[in-house]
Amino acid sequence: MPDDHQPPILKFRCPAELEGKLPAPIPATLGLPDWLKGMPAQAFNSINMREEDTVKRCPPFVDAMTSGFLILLCCDLKVESGVITWDNDIPPGGALEVPRSPIGFHDGSQVIGSPLFEADRFVVKFHNWWTIEAPMGYSVYFTHPINRFDLPFTTLSGLVDCDRYRDGFVHFPAHWHDLEFSGVLPRGTPIAQCLPVRRESWTLQTGCLTAEEVARAHDLKNAIKRESGLYRRRFRA
Repeated sequence: MPDDHQPPILKFRCPAELEGKLPAPIPATLGLPDWLKGMPAQAFNSINMREEDTVKRCPPFVDAMTSGFLILLCCDLKVESGVITWDNDIPPGGALEVPRSPIGFHDGSQVIGSPLFEADRFVVKFHNWWTIEAPMGYSVYFTHPINRFDLPFTTLSGLVDCDRYRDGFVHFPAHWHDLEFSGVLPRGTPIAQCLPVRRESWTLQTGCLTAEEVARAHDLKNAIKRESGLYRRRFRA
């Protein structure tokens, strides 16, 4: 277990012959999309007839996008008329046998009976050449880059015990949902977000609000109406 005074470390390692040929994983804080950076912080609400904050000023929205780490596409993918091509400089040979293509495919039979299944459609799989080691007691939640609705694919979510499974490569199946996409998906595009999760047992408790809790909720609701950015100033960790 990591020292309480030191941040836990998520270790990413690649085969030596691929060092410098792959874009390294990055903290998610460094991977915010241009559309978020360029959007206005406020916009006119035609229902309430006033300027109000956009999601750019919503801490939960942004904090989710900046949590953990991003794994990046290793090369440009050209998509044209449903055909995907690439030019990938992955050298043959090496100490480990690894796929040389940036993507592979799962037969549709692997998702039959699920909403992902479509006749005559494959599930794409982004290849990853980084092993991932988490501290003991931690798993890693892999998911689609959070709030990246602009991407033409949706990475499937999965939870891997990377403290134990640390010597294998975790690849990322994805549903290519934008069949009209045509163009280049550039090298460095985020393909998966990695969120370390400490394994703990939780139980569920339900109940009714007490009179004191109702009063606190009422006071908070009124304070939020009065003070813009209250959550950011008083509650955001």
